[in-house]
Formats: sequence, C-alpha cells, structure tokens
Amino acid sequence: MPVIRAEQNPVVRPNDVKPSRPDFKVLGAFNAGAAVYGDETILLLRVAEAPVSSSEAEVLIPKLNETTGEIIVERLSAGDERYDFSDSRFVAENGQVVMLTSMSHLRVARSRDGIHFTVEDQPALFPQTALEAWGIEDPRITQIEGKYYITYSAASSRGVGVGLAETADFRNFKRHGLMMAPENKDVMLFPEAIQGKYYALTRPVPHAFGAPEMWIAESPDLLHWGNHRFLMGLRKASWDGGRMGGGAVPVRTERGWLALYHGADSKHRYCMGAVLLDLEDPGKVLARSTRPFLEPEADYEVNGFFGGVVFSCGALLNGDTIRMYYGAADEVMAVADIPLEEIWATLAPEAD
Repeated sequence: MPVIRAEQNPVVRPNDVKPSRPDFKVLGAFNAGAAVYGDETILLLRVAEAPVSSSEAEVLIPKLNETTGEIIVERLSAGDERYDFSDSRFVAENGQVVMLTSMSHLRVARSRDGIHFTVEDQPALFPQTALEAWGIEDPRITQIEGKYYITYSAASSRGVGVGLAETADFRNFKRHGLMMAPENKDVMLFPEAIQGKYYALTRPVPHAFGAPEMWIAESPDLLHWGNHRFLMGLRKASWDGGRMGGGAVPVRTERGWLALYHGADSKHRYCMGAVLLDLEDPGKVLARSTRPFLEPEADYEVNGFFGGVVFSCGALLNGDTIRMYYGAADEVMAVADIPLEEIWATLAPEAD
C-alpha cells in the first residue's frame, strides 16, 4: 500500500506567509507541529525570516534586544575578514557559529479539510528571552487532558535548548521557559501518563564524545524531568547513520507506541522512519525501521533551501492511516497519507 502525497503539495509555501515586519522576507514555512482543535486542523509553522538587504556589500543579522523584546538588525560588512560568510545560513568566527542570518518564530495555520490552510498574519510565539535570541524552531504539539503542550527548539549563543508552552485554544499561549538545557532538541511529549509518569523523547547532543542519538526522560508533572535513559542510536552505513532525532508525537496503537523519527545518512539526505515502543515501558524498543517509509523524491523535497530533506514534526492517526505533515527541503510544508501497513512493513526487531 503506497504512501500518497497530496496533489496540492506543497500545502504551505513561503509566499503564503506575511512577514512579521515590512523590511523582512519569509525564507521558509516548514517543520510544523500538528493538532486537531474542534473541527480544524492546526499547523504550528516554523517561519524563518531574514532582513531584506539592498546591497551585496553587507550582511544583515536579526537580533533580539533582550531589554525591549524587539528585533533589531545589525549590519556587517561582507568584506570583514574576522568572519566567514561562506554559508548563507550563518556567520562563523574561528570555526564557530556566532550569528544566524535568519530568525524563526511560530505561526498558526488553520484548515477545515487538513489540506487547504490559511496562515494567520501575526506570530503565535516569537523569540522573547536571551535563551531564544536566535529564534524558536520545530514545534511539536501534544494534547494532554484538554490542553495542548508545545515543545520547541530555543536557539541562542548558549546553544539549543527546549522550550515548553501550552494553549487551550491556539490563540492564547502560556510559556513555561526551558524544560531542557542546551544542547538538546527534537523533543516531544507522549500524549498520556504511563504508569503515573509523563514521558518525553529527547535528542541530547554530546560534544566531547558520543553522538546525537535518541533518549527518553520522565516527569511527574511535565515541568521537572529526570531518569534520562538512552533509547536508540545511529546505525553505520544506514539511512539513519549520520543524524537522527524524534519527529512526530508518538501515537498509541495496539502493537505499541508508534513514533515517527527522522534520520540522515552521511550525505545529509533526510528521510522518515519509525520506531515501535512498549506500551507500558516506552523506554523499551520493540522494532525499528530498517528502511525509510518516506524519502525525498518529489521536486519540492529534492530542491529548495536545503534540498534532499523530508522532516516531520506532526502526524495525526485516522483509523489505519497516518496523515503526516512534514517540512520539505527546509522551505515548504507538505502532507502525505501513510497506511499503517506500510509503516509496519519497514519494522524489524533490533539486533542485540
């Protein structure tokens, strides 16, 4: 049973999104969390923006004024020999990233049919603190007991941590600050308590030694996290041998918790696979994809801001099909309907 990409893909493009200010341009609208609210499908988009430059002789850097909460623009000379401008996404100094050339915020999009979306004009969540000064990215939405909890990556010069917010209506949002300190990202919450505890999939990033791999943590109250345990790691020469991390919020099935995750190979080609976790002990891996169920093949997945990428932050289970919303080429949003049988066919027990 094949994966069915929507004929309308991409369902959200950068030109569907109004910039947050007139001197900015939208570079991408992608990596959205997904939820159902009433009779609407909600996408919480990552919107990446950059200041509009009128000269190739300068590089414009968006920055958060931590005192006023406003975004200011710093102008650098493109000929400044202190900096490396070779990657258009960031500015480096002595081999270290010191500035980003764009800034991301989160924006709500709404749909009655799950395919045709209207993007709101104003940001829902905008960088607000020093630990979000470089932007907030890649949200995941988990509905727990009538509330929607949003985990997102918070970027700053201190690294990437994980922010937590909540909403009941996708119009008013309450922030809870950082739930996990840098360096961590790709965090999503399970949609119910298990044996009296809440669980989260995490992706810490060690720098001294080790690799960015998937872990699991637990909490009594969704705010205080501990008992961090290794879950699963990279597989050499595999589709997930280069990088990996959580994707969509886990869904309960008869076979176990099904968590979609992304993996990249040594050539930075991002695909989507799945892992099946024990219902009573989600730290136990039952099976894992030996091959991706979705690979970058369509034009909008292969070509874009960063080509060769499919990356999901949100999926909704409907009977025996998962509707997965995913960022394509770090630029646009797409949707695909994936029969559970196709996902089951990729799974195999992990070798000891």
